Amino acid sequence: MQNLLSSSLLSKNLNIKIHRTIIIHVVYGCETWSLTLRERCGTLSLTLREEHRLRVFENRALRRIFGPKRDEVTGEWRKLHNEELNDLYSSPIIIPVIKSRRIRWVGHVLCMGESRGVYGVLVGKPQGKKPLGRPRHRWEVNIKMDLQGVECECMDWITGAWDRDRWQSLGNAVMNIQVP
Repeated sequence: MQNLLSSSLLSKNLNIKIHRTIIIHVVYGCETWSLTLRERCGTLSLTLREEHRLRVFENRALRRIFGPKRDEVTGEWRKLHNEELNDLYSSPIIIPVIKSRRIRWVGHVLCMGESRGVYGVLVGKPQGKKPLGRPRHRWEVNIKMDLQGVECECMDWITGAWDRDRWQSLGNAVMNIQVP
């Protein structure tokens, strides 16, 4: 796919459509991903390791599509910076797409009701002895972090999903968040 994205025989618009198709396939099933925290010097970073890797993947693909840029001052060719890529590619980047899909899916599962097995897996607490070390990052924490991005951490997300209109607007709000 690398040669296809950097081909000069295809237009930029067609390359962008191919890129969107690739992104859709990469994030297939992203609703159930539990992203792990990235640690720096013993403290937790605000970014997640998988989010960072997905951003790097997307920026690499966009750099292939848009190619290098000639610097006006030195006349040398250089890679496009992330800000320049975001300006050229105005569509939502991969992280808000994943978060929006995750919010939409949790709303769907919570409205299924307690009789369904998937609901029990979502809200259930594991029983038994816990392993040594730091607790694993749970999927529920990701949902809470997604909702914090739209200043909705005060809401009980389990009961909040029953208001479908509000929950859908939260999913759209998550999609419109600017990722640093």
